[in-house]
Amino acid sequence: MQHNDYQLMARENTAPVKMWTHGVPVEPEAREQLLKTAQMPFIFRHLAVMPDVHLGKGSTIGSVIPTKGAIIPAAVGVDIGCGMIAVRTSLTAGDLPDNLSGLRSAIEQAVPHGRTGSRTQRDKGAWARPPQEVDSHWAQLAPRFKRLTDKYPQLLKTNNYQHLGTLGTGNHFIEICLDEQQRVWVMLHSGSRGVGNAIGTLFISLAQKDMQRHIATLPDRDLAYFAEGSKHYADYIEAVEWAQDYARHNREVMMSRVLSALSSAIAKPFMTQQEAVNCHHNYVQKEQHFGEEVLVTRKGAVSAQKGQMGIIPGSMGAKSFIVRGLGNEESFCSCSHGAGRAMSRTAAKKRYTVEDQIRATAHVECRKDSEVIDEIPMAYKDIDAVMTAQASLVEVVHTLRQVVCVKG
Repeated sequence: MQHNDYQLMARENTAPVKMWTHGVPVEPEAREQLLKTAQMPFIFRHLAVMPDVHLGKGSTIGSVIPTKGAIIPAAVGVDIGCGMIAVRTSLTAGDLPDNLSGLRSAIEQAVPHGRTGSRTQRDKGAWARPPQEVDSHWAQLAPRFKRLTDKYPQLLKTNNYQHLGTLGTGNHFIEICLDEQQRVWVMLHSGSRGVGNAIGTLFISLAQKDMQRHIATLPDRDLAYFAEGSKHYADYIEAVEWAQDYARHNREVMMSRVLSALSSAIAKPFMTQQEAVNCHHNYVQKEQHFGEEVLVTRKGAVSAQKGQMGIIPGSMGAKSFIVRGLGNEESFCSCSHGAGRAMSRTAAKKRYTVEDQIRATAHVECRKDSEVIDEIPMAYKDIDAVMTAQASLVEVVHTLRQVVCVKG
């Protein structure tokens, strides 16, 4: 099974592309984009592609890009450190109130979410005055942020401190879920917010500027890279590690605020079990593979080392999985980060109506307005097919279904 569970795609002068996509559709544009990345001379061994693969900006979402001696900032992207955190509580379904809308609004009040479009008024997705909890987390991030902004002062004018412990927009969410034993879990999805976006954008443009003379020879200008030892390489590694830490702290602050909201909405006291998982799925780090130290960029993929816990969320209205990694070396010990989009946000908004959204999320307490149609479950691939395709990468420990979902 281990050897024949992926499909191989290769073209002359490219590294092999190993795809765990049996039974899952892959759009031709995504295949093209993968082959362009595979042309880069510093790819280590092969690219690994997860079953939730789809076209992305810069590089393909659902891909694992191992490199030696170089790093591609656009492959990491601008939502640096985006990922998931989940915690199991001692509550069961019967402890939840019959009407869940009060619980949803308690969560919405505890965590800033969304974004105010206009520049003049205060952004509702940021803190007006961050609570004390944010301060203690920011204190752990501030010294390294100062080092970063001393070199790149333009990063000072970002939402950094004001965004710590906030959700954002798009596919970022907070959910209350039930597992197969009707136990209550809290799960959320977010990243490094405004400051991470600014760091990603800055270094993508620096890479393109540094390579100005060669940019025409690249398969795609978004594959502009920093070579190890170059001026910006070390700075980028430092900045990206900081943004990834920020993202982890961001999820921890939100989780603690959601648990407080849950305890204010439910009279029964509860504990959280030690099954907390906090994992990135847009990030880069140094790892050992095939006996060598390499940089592994996971763009919409989760680390699945042997025994390591991870989270694979489905769409709102589908189901999600807590998984344990099987340490499959061919995939650089990785798995998918979700179901993966089957159609673009624009296409989903054209195709579906608010009525479709209401029907598809009938069993979930969530927003059901025109602003969230791009997140409708039908815009995503079938999560069961995705899980089947990666049976050699992870095993399922818990299956969760949403009962409350807060979207930005």
